Parts: sequence; C-alpha cells; structure tokens
Amino acid sequence: MRVKCVLCDKIENIDSGSPLAKKLRNRPIHTYMCDSCNERIETRTKERKDTGDFKLYHRDESNDEW
Repeated sequence: MRVKCVLCDKIENIDSGSPLAKKLRNRPIHTYMCDSCNERIETRTKERKDTGDFKLYHRDESNDEW
C-alpha cells in the first residue's frame, strides 16, 4: 500500500496486511506520518518539555456519581 506523509509529502510503501494499513483504510480520518517526521516531532517536544515552558493541559476528571 502506498502512503503519503502529511508533513513532508514523502511517498512510502507499507505492507497491505499491517495493522497501520488496515487502520488507514478503515478510518480515513487517521493520517500517516513517516518515521523521520515522527522522530523530529518527538525530539522537539522533549526539548520543549525540558525548558519548563511547555504546559500539557489535561481535563480535570472529577468523579461523577453515575
């Protein structure tokens, strides 16, 4: 299966029977990102977290009585 990275527009081939290929076929909202873009985002996020200016906003989950 041919897939295209959403960030760098690089076209790659992945195995048609892989779980990623099945997820991309069955749910069009999911997008593919190549390994190099994924690693770049991961390292940049870690760098931002280390600076201390990075805030991760979580929903305040209160215990409902349901």
